[in-house]
Amino acid sequence: MSLSRRGLLAAGGGTAGVLAAGGPARAAARAGGGPRVRTGFDRLAADGYRLLRGRKVGIVTNPTGVTADVRHVVDVMHADAAVDLTAVFGPEHGFRGTAQAGGSEGRHDDPATGLPVYDTYLKSGQPLADVFTASGVDTVVFDVQDAGARFYTYIWTLYDCMAAAALAGKRFVVLDRPNPVSGRAALGPVLDRAFATFVGREPIAQAHGMTVAELALLFNAEFLAEPVPLEVVRMSGWRRGDFFDATGLPWVPPSPNMPTADTALVYSGTCLFEGTNLSEGRGTARPFELLGAEGVDRSWARAANAERLPGVRFREAYFTPTFSKFQGRTVGGVQLHVHDRRSFDPVRTGIALLVTAKRSWRGFAWRPDNWIDKLTGSTRVRTMIDAGAGTAEVVAAWHADLAAFRAVRREHLLYR
Repeated sequence: MSLSRRGLLAAGGGTAGVLAAGGPARAAARAGGGPRVRTGFDRLAADGYRLLRGRKVGIVTNPTGVTADVRHVVDVMHADAAVDLTAVFGPEHGFRGTAQAGGSEGRHDDPATGLPVYDTYLKSGQPLADVFTASGVDTVVFDVQDAGARFYTYIWTLYDCMAAAALAGKRFVVLDRPNPVSGRAALGPVLDRAFATFVGREPIAQAHGMTVAELALLFNAEFLAEPVPLEVVRMSGWRRGDFFDATGLPWVPPSPNMPTADTALVYSGTCLFEGTNLSEGRGTARPFELLGAEGVDRSWARAANAERLPGVRFREAYFTPTFSKFQGRTVGGVQLHVHDRRSFDPVRTGIALLVTAKRSWRGFAWRPDNWIDKLTGSTRVRTMIDAGAGTAEVVAAWHADLAAFRAVRREHLLYR
């Protein structure tokens, strides 16, 4: 992580923001009774798409790409003669969001606009660059709502699209949206590149505490072998301590199992249960807030509460998933109840739940493919828990790596 942002700018690799945050725009938004936060897209549109004038534009987006009045940005841009939108690129779950986890919508024409939709899911490098070339665009725009966790794949769609755009000789524009769980701090282990996959390409923290525009700046400066010509459109009105409900913006589920901003709040910790034989709550109304398995009893909730974790309590819970693990079978486990989100540490909580699940239920097992190592970014969490380490010991093991990431992260933050 040696290339500074100044070096990136000197090389012509990008800008730190096209439209500045705050000032009259923030005051006007509040005076008009609208949301306090204006997204990058809303500010781009208010500026008459000046940044895209004369360009042939394609956009990477999904159902979260909406305006403050919940119109989809593709529909808005397609209807506006000020911008030449000619292609859409769909990530995991698809542009219109019809696919479940691990799926996409494939190549098709969008029924609403007639625009060609290209599938980016599981494509990277030259194959993805070839998609951009085939589309005929000269500028790729990215507008997707993130969930704030390293293993939420949209940020690696961003990374892969930036790298591919550089290969294809395209410009790249990121329209910023809030980190829904705030941008106060980075938390958790930092990925070891030996464990790089689509749920973590580069060494960032498990809960990165950044917006997508900030991540784009970091990727371009620190990780991409060939930086892409990058421009970002900042939000106005967003502060680092804001949770999503403070923004006034509409929440659109960024994936089928991220139904609410409350889901995002716990996701960077409880998604670790994807790496175990316990249900992470998929197939319920509270994915990632409900966890359990057949044979788990009330002792897990007691053990979890005995950890005295800040900001959260655990309720003994029973549920029957409609799909995924334990489909149609009643399981026992816990439900997380976050009562103070400012003191709540989702990653520490996830570790504590793994530790206490293993100690209180003899049936506990890791997934045979050691998926937990891909999620946590190394073998360390799994091997330490197997060796009997407690929560505090596991968390302490990543402090040095996290401190180093936080120092690099600080150089690319756009908001206070």
